[in-house]
Amino acid sequence: MGATPESSQIRVRKRLPGVEVKPFEAIVREHGAAVLRVCRAVLGPQDADDAWSETFLAALRAYPDLAPGANIQAWLVTIAKHKAIDFHRAAARRPVPVEDLPEPPDRSGAARAGSAAPGGPGGGLEDYDPLWAALKTLPQRQREALAYHHLAGLSYAEVAVLLGGTEAACRRSAADGMKKLRALNLEDSR
Repeated sequence: MGATPESSQIRVRKRLPGVEVKPFEAIVREHGAAVLRVCRAVLGPQDADDAWSETFLAALRAYPDLAPGANIQAWLVTIAKHKAIDFHRAAARRPVPVEDLPEPPDRSGAARAGSAAPGGPGGGLEDYDPLWAALKTLPQRQREALAYHHLAGLSYAEVAVLLGGTEAACRRSAADGMKKLRALNLEDSR
């Protein structure tokens, strides 16, 4: 049961008399592209749209209680980070389809000759997106530091709060990630 826009506005006006609150639609227009870039960088192109939608649904519910003067973009990216974690957890619980079931091991513990390896082919949208292909080679911390700083435009101090580390560690993670991406780009251009 979500709050209606009218009841949200009434609650905000009661709590903050004299303060004009920006309509949520304007917030989505202003910050939607940055949040989508972060979702794509952290989750990949297949889950990004769903995470973006989940982010703004959660933000809509919480918007009336947002403190005046809060950094809205950092708040939205924080919600997107939590939604990305939810998507990773859900993906870990989903079964992975495979082309052929692996043969059970024989008595010695070795798989029989000619049996299919578990895991199956990857084949998905991410195979056709060169940016995601490069980003998924990075460790998650580097990928998130790059996404939050370079795609969402957050300062390293804000990234440190999101990732739970120091500003220097986040700066280092982003620099290491960028170095690896540049190295991958040089390899691809040869």
